[in-house]
Amino acid sequence: MPILRDAFLALSTNSTARNFVIGFPLSRKITRRFVAGETLADAINAVQQLNAAGLLATLDHLGESVANAADARRAKDDYLAALDAIQQHNLQSHVSVKLTHMGLDIDPELCLDNMRQIVGKAQTIGTKTRIDMEDSARTQITLNIFKTLREEYDNVGIVIQAYLFRSDADMRELYAMGARVRLCKGAYKEPPDISFAAKKDTDANYLKLSEIFLAETDARANGAAPHLALATHDAQIIDWAKAYIKAHNVPYDRFEFQMLYGIRSDLQRALAQEDYPMRVYVPYGAQWYPYFMRRLAERPANVIFLLSNLFK
Repeated sequence: MPILRDAFLALSTNSTARNFVIGFPLSRKITRRFVAGETLADAINAVQQLNAAGLLATLDHLGESVANAADARRAKDDYLAALDAIQQHNLQSHVSVKLTHMGLDIDPELCLDNMRQIVGKAQTIGTKTRIDMEDSARTQITLNIFKTLREEYDNVGIVIQAYLFRSDADMRELYAMGARVRLCKGAYKEPPDISFAAKKDTDANYLKLSEIFLAETDARANGAAPHLALATHDAQIIDWAKAYIKAHNVPYDRFEFQMLYGIRSDLQRALAQEDYPMRVYVPYGAQWYPYFMRRLAERPANVIFLLSNLFK
Protein backbone atom coordinates (compact mmCIF):
# COMPACT_ATOMS: atom_id res chain seq x y z
CA MET A 1 0.00 0.00 0.00
CA PRO A 2 2.27 2.80 -1.26
CA ILE A 3 -0.16 5.60 -0.35
CA LEU A 4 -0.40 4.42 3.26
CA ARG A 5 3.38 4.01 3.43
CA ASP A 6 3.96 7.53 2.13
CA ALA A 7 1.45 8.93 4.60
CA PHE A 8 3.18 7.40 7.62
CA LEU A 9 6.62 8.44 6.37
CA ALA A 10 5.35 12.02 6.04
CA LEU A 11 3.91 11.85 9.55
CA SER A 12 7.27 10.68 10.91
CA THR A 13 8.69 14.19 10.38
CA ASN A 14 5.51 16.18 11.17
CA SER A 15 5.79 17.99 14.49
CA THR A 16 2.01 18.48 14.90
CA ALA A 17 1.35 14.77 14.43
CA ARG A 18 4.26 13.99 16.74
CA ASN A 19 2.83 16.11 19.56
CA PHE A 20 -0.62 14.55 19.11
CA VAL A 21 0.61 10.95 19.14
CA ILE A 22 2.99 11.47 22.08
CA GLY A 23 0.19 13.16 24.01
CA PHE A 24 -2.26 10.33 23.33
CA PRO A 25 -2.73 8.42 26.63
CA LEU A 26 -2.27 4.93 25.15
CA SER A 27 0.63 5.76 22.85
CA ARG A 28 3.39 4.46 25.09
CA LYS A 29 1.52 1.23 25.74
CA ILE A 30 1.00 0.64 22.02
CA THR A 31 4.61 1.41 21.10
CA ARG A 32 5.88 -1.24 23.50
CA ARG A 33 5.15 -3.69 20.68
CA PHE A 34 8.10 -2.18 18.79
CA VAL A 35 10.13 -0.34 21.46
CA ALA A 36 11.63 -2.08 24.51
CA GLY A 37 10.92 0.89 26.78
CA GLU A 38 12.10 4.40 27.54
CA THR A 39 14.98 3.54 29.89
CA LEU A 40 18.25 1.66 29.60
CA ALA A 41 17.01 -0.71 32.30
CA ASP A 42 14.04 -1.59 30.08
CA ALA A 43 16.40 -2.31 27.18
CA ILE A 44 18.75 -4.44 29.29
CA ASN A 45 15.81 -6.51 30.51
CA ALA A 46 14.66 -7.06 26.91
CA VAL A 47 18.14 -8.14 25.80
CA GLN A 48 18.47 -10.53 28.75
CA GLN A 49 15.23 -12.21 27.70
CA LEU A 50 16.38 -12.44 24.09
CA ASN A 51 19.76 -13.88 25.07
CA ALA A 52 18.04 -16.45 27.27
CA ALA A 53 16.09 -17.57 24.18
CA GLY A 54 19.27 -17.98 22.16
CA LEU A 55 18.96 -14.66 20.31
CA LEU A 56 21.66 -12.02 19.87
CA ALA A 57 20.84 -8.31 20.10
CA THR A 58 21.87 -4.82 19.10
CA LEU A 59 20.83 -1.82 21.20
CA ASP A 60 19.60 1.39 19.58
CA HIS A 61 19.16 4.40 21.84
CA LEU A 62 16.48 6.21 19.85
CA GLY A 63 17.16 9.71 18.62
CA GLU A 64 18.13 11.53 15.43
CA SER A 65 18.77 15.02 14.04
CA VAL A 66 19.78 16.58 17.36
CA ALA A 67 19.56 20.36 17.55
CA ASN A 68 22.85 21.24 19.28
CA ALA A 69 26.26 19.94 20.30
CA ALA A 70 25.24 19.44 23.93
CA ASP A 71 22.44 17.07 22.90
CA ALA A 72 24.85 15.15 20.65
CA ARG A 73 27.33 14.71 23.50
CA ARG A 74 24.54 13.59 25.85
CA ALA A 75 23.52 11.01 23.27
CA LYS A 76 27.12 9.82 23.06
CA ASP A 77 27.24 9.50 26.86
CA ASP A 78 24.01 7.47 26.77
CA TYR A 79 25.70 5.03 24.39
CA LEU A 80 28.76 4.78 26.62
CA ALA A 81 26.43 3.94 29.51
CA ALA A 82 24.74 1.28 27.35
CA LEU A 83 28.13 -0.26 26.60
CA ASP A 84 28.97 -0.29 30.30
CA ALA A 85 25.68 -2.12 30.92
CA ILE A 86 26.42 -4.65 28.16
CA GLN A 87 29.73 -5.42 29.84
CA GLN A 88 28.32 -5.44 33.37
CA HIS A 89 25.50 -7.86 32.51
CA ASN A 90 27.60 -9.94 30.10
CA LEU A 91 25.08 -9.43 27.30
CA GLN A 92 25.38 -10.79 23.78
CA SER A 93 24.71 -7.40 22.20
CA HIS A 94 26.16 -4.80 19.89
CA VAL A 95 25.05 -1.15 19.58
CA SER A 96 23.58 0.65 16.56
CA VAL A 97 23.98 4.41 16.13
CA LYS A 98 22.50 7.09 13.86
CA LEU A 99 25.05 9.74 12.92
CA THR A 100 22.53 12.59 13.09
CA HIS A 101 22.07 11.57 16.75
CA MET A 102 25.81 12.18 17.19
CA GLY A 103 25.66 15.67 15.65
CA LEU A 104 26.27 14.98 11.94
CA ASP A 105 24.00 17.83 10.83
CA ILE A 106 25.68 20.26 13.23
CA ASP A 107 29.36 19.45 12.68
CA PRO A 108 30.77 16.28 11.05
CA GLU A 109 33.91 16.57 13.20
CA LEU A 110 31.79 16.61 16.37
CA CYS A 111 30.00 13.52 15.06
CA LEU A 112 33.27 11.77 14.27
CA ASP A 113 34.69 12.54 17.71
CA ASN A 114 31.56 11.15 19.40
CA MET A 115 31.70 8.04 17.23
CA ARG A 116 35.38 7.46 18.01
CA GLN A 117 34.51 7.35 21.71
CA ILE A 118 31.66 4.90 21.17
CA VAL A 119 33.50 2.60 18.78
CA GLY A 120 36.63 2.71 20.94
CA LYS A 121 34.67 1.82 24.07
CA ALA A 122 32.91 -1.01 22.24
CA GLN A 123 36.25 -2.38 21.08
CA THR A 124 37.61 -2.24 24.64
CA ILE A 125 34.76 -4.38 25.98
CA GLY A 126 34.84 -6.78 23.02
CA THR A 127 31.68 -5.84 21.15
CA LYS A 128 30.78 -4.04 17.92
CA THR A 129 29.14 -0.83 16.69
CA ARG A 130 26.94 -0.50 13.63
CA ILE A 131 26.34 2.85 11.92
CA ASP A 132 22.70 3.03 10.86
CA MET A 133 21.93 4.49 7.45
CA GLU A 134 19.49 7.38 7.24
CA ASP A 135 17.95 9.15 4.24
CA SER A 136 19.77 9.37 0.91
CA ALA A 137 20.90 12.96 1.43
CA ARG A 138 23.25 11.59 4.10
CA THR A 139 24.33 8.34 2.44
CA GLN A 140 27.70 9.51 1.14
CA ILE A 141 28.82 11.37 4.26
CA THR A 142 27.74 8.41 6.38
CA LEU A 143 29.90 6.11 4.25
CA ASN A 144 32.78 8.57 4.45
CA ILE A 145 32.67 8.61 8.26
CA PHE A 146 32.40 4.83 8.33
CA LYS A 147 35.51 4.50 6.14
CA THR A 148 37.43 6.88 8.41
CA LEU A 149 36.48 4.88 11.49
CA ARG A 150 37.20 1.61 9.69
CA GLU A 151 40.81 2.70 9.21
CA GLU A 152 41.14 3.07 12.98
CA TYR A 153 38.94 0.27 14.35
CA ASP A 154 38.00 -3.23 13.22
CA ASN A 155 34.72 -3.47 15.14
CA VAL A 156 32.57 -0.98 13.21
CA GLY A 157 29.95 -1.87 10.59
CA ILE A 158 27.62 -0.03 8.23
CA VAL A 159 24.11 -0.35 6.76
CA ILE A 160 23.20 -0.40 3.05
CA GLN A 161 19.66 0.07 1.72
CA ALA A 162 18.54 -2.16 -1.15
CA TYR A 163 16.07 0.36 -2.60
CA LEU A 164 18.83 2.78 -3.68
CA PHE A 165 20.29 2.42 -7.18
CA ARG A 166 23.78 3.23 -5.90
CA SER A 167 23.84 0.31 -3.47
CA ASP A 168 25.28 -2.17 -5.98
CA ALA A 169 28.49 -0.16 -6.31
CA ASP A 170 28.58 0.51 -2.56
CA MET A 171 28.23 -3.18 -1.72
CA ARG A 172 31.02 -4.18 -4.09
CA GLU A 173 33.36 -1.59 -2.58
CA LEU A 174 32.47 -2.65 0.97
CA TYR A 175 32.99 -6.33 0.14
CA ALA A 176 36.45 -5.55 -1.21
CA MET A 177 37.17 -3.79 2.10
CA GLY A 178 36.09 -6.87 4.06
CA ALA A 179 33.42 -4.76 5.77
CA ARG A 180 30.58 -5.78 8.05
CA VAL A 181 27.34 -4.75 6.32
CA ARG A 182 23.72 -4.89 7.41
CA LEU A 183 21.55 -5.05 4.28
CA CYS A 184 18.01 -3.72 4.68
CA LYS A 185 15.36 -2.70 2.18
CA GLY A 186 15.13 0.94 3.30
CA ALA A 187 12.60 2.87 5.39
CA TYR A 188 12.65 6.44 4.07
CA LYS A 189 10.73 8.14 1.28
CA GLU A 190 13.21 8.61 -1.58
CA PRO A 191 12.82 10.22 -5.04
CA PRO A 192 12.23 7.87 -8.00
CA ASP A 193 15.37 8.97 -9.86
CA ILE A 194 17.62 7.36 -7.21
CA SER A 195 15.52 4.50 -5.81
CA PHE A 196 13.27 1.61 -6.75
CA ALA A 197 9.60 2.50 -6.35
CA ALA A 198 8.15 -1.02 -6.63
CA LYS A 199 8.58 -3.57 -3.84
CA LYS A 200 9.33 -6.35 -6.33
CA ASP A 201 12.27 -4.36 -7.71
CA THR A 202 13.65 -3.68 -4.23
CA ASP A 203 13.26 -7.36 -3.37
CA ALA A 204 15.11 -8.43 -6.52
CA ASN A 205 17.91 -5.99 -5.77
CA TYR A 206 18.09 -7.27 -2.18
CA LEU A 207 18.84 -10.77 -3.47
CA LYS A 208 21.38 -9.45 -5.95
CA LEU A 209 23.19 -7.44 -3.28
CA SER A 210 23.14 -10.36 -0.85
CA GLU A 211 24.91 -12.56 -3.38
CA ILE A 212 27.82 -10.10 -3.53
CA PHE A 213 28.63 -10.96 0.09
CA LEU A 214 27.50 -14.59 0.16
CA ALA A 215 29.13 -15.72 -3.11
CA GLU A 216 32.10 -18.04 -2.89
CA THR A 217 34.33 -15.77 -4.99
CA ASP A 218 36.67 -13.56 -2.97
CA ALA A 219 37.44 -10.08 -4.28
CA ARG A 220 38.77 -8.70 -1.01
CA ALA A 221 41.78 -6.44 -1.16
CA ASN A 222 43.04 -6.71 2.41
CA GLY A 223 42.19 -10.21 3.59
CA ALA A 224 39.59 -9.07 6.16
CA ALA A 225 36.51 -11.27 6.38
CA PRO A 226 33.35 -9.63 5.02
CA HIS A 227 30.18 -10.24 7.01
CA LEU A 228 26.57 -9.82 5.91
CA ALA A 229 23.64 -9.16 8.23
CA LEU A 230 20.44 -10.00 6.34
CA ALA A 231 17.98 -7.57 7.90
CA THR A 232 14.54 -8.66 6.75
CA HIS A 233 11.23 -10.08 7.98
CA ASP A 234 10.36 -11.30 4.48
CA ALA A 235 9.89 -15.08 4.74
CA GLN A 236 10.52 -15.59 1.02
CA ILE A 237 13.86 -13.79 1.19
CA ILE A 238 14.81 -15.72 4.31
CA ASP A 239 13.98 -19.02 2.62
CA TRP A 240 16.04 -17.95 -0.41
CA ALA A 241 18.98 -17.06 1.84
CA LYS A 242 18.82 -20.37 3.70
CA ALA A 243 18.81 -22.29 0.42
CA TYR A 244 21.67 -20.20 -0.99
CA ILE A 245 23.75 -20.61 2.16
CA LYS A 246 23.27 -24.38 2.07
CA ALA A 247 23.96 -24.70 -1.66
CA HIS A 248 27.15 -22.64 -1.49
CA ASN A 249 28.37 -23.87 1.91
CA VAL A 250 28.55 -20.34 3.27
CA PRO A 251 30.28 -20.43 6.69
CA TYR A 252 28.01 -19.38 9.53
CA ASP A 253 30.53 -16.80 10.69
CA ARG A 254 30.06 -14.92 7.39
CA PHE A 255 26.43 -13.93 7.97
CA GLU A 256 23.56 -13.52 10.39
CA PHE A 257 19.85 -12.79 10.18
CA GLN A 258 18.55 -9.62 11.80
CA MET A 259 15.01 -8.52 12.66
CA LEU A 260 13.35 -5.74 14.60
CA TYR A 261 12.17 -6.09 18.17
CA GLY A 262 8.50 -7.06 18.29
CA ILE A 263 8.18 -8.06 14.63
CA ARG A 264 8.00 -11.76 13.66
CA SER A 265 9.24 -12.95 17.04
CA ASP A 266 8.08 -16.43 16.09
CA LEU A 267 10.35 -16.44 13.05
CA GLN A 268 13.25 -15.06 15.08
CA ARG A 269 13.03 -17.94 17.52
CA ALA A 270 12.56 -20.50 14.77
CA LEU A 271 15.78 -19.37 13.08
CA ALA A 272 17.66 -19.47 16.38
CA GLN A 273 16.35 -22.98 17.04
CA GLU A 274 17.70 -24.01 13.62
CA ASP A 275 21.10 -22.72 14.84
CA TYR A 276 21.22 -19.75 12.48
CA PRO A 277 22.83 -16.65 14.01
CA MET A 278 19.84 -14.38 14.70
CA ARG A 279 20.19 -10.82 16.04
CA VAL A 280 17.30 -8.61 17.23
CA TYR A 281 17.44 -4.82 16.86
CA VAL A 282 16.27 -3.48 20.24
CA PRO A 283 15.28 0.23 20.28
CA TYR A 284 14.67 2.13 23.49
CA GLY A 285 14.37 5.71 24.72
CA ALA A 286 11.96 8.62 24.88
CA GLN A 287 12.49 9.69 21.25
CA TRP A 288 10.44 6.82 19.83
CA TYR A 289 8.02 8.71 17.57
CA PRO A 290 9.93 8.77 14.22
CA TYR A 291 10.98 5.13 14.63
CA PHE A 292 7.41 4.11 15.45
CA MET A 293 5.99 5.85 12.36
CA ARG A 294 8.53 4.17 10.07
CA ARG A 295 7.54 0.78 11.46
CA LEU A 296 3.89 1.51 10.69
CA ALA A 297 4.90 2.55 7.18
CA GLU A 298 6.74 -0.70 6.50
CA ARG A 299 3.99 -3.27 7.01
CA PRO A 300 0.16 -3.06 6.83
CA ALA A 301 0.04 -5.64 9.64
CA ASN A 302 1.59 -3.06 11.96
CA VAL A 303 -1.20 -0.59 11.17
CA ILE A 304 -3.80 -3.27 11.86
CA PHE A 305 -2.11 -3.90 15.21
CA LEU A 306 -2.26 -0.18 16.00
CA LEU A 307 -5.94 0.18 15.06
CA SER A 308 -6.98 -2.93 16.99
CA ASN A 309 -5.37 -1.52 20.13
CA LEU A 310 -7.01 1.87 19.63
CA PHE A 311 -10.45 0.28 19.39
CA LYS A 312 -9.76 -1.81 22.48
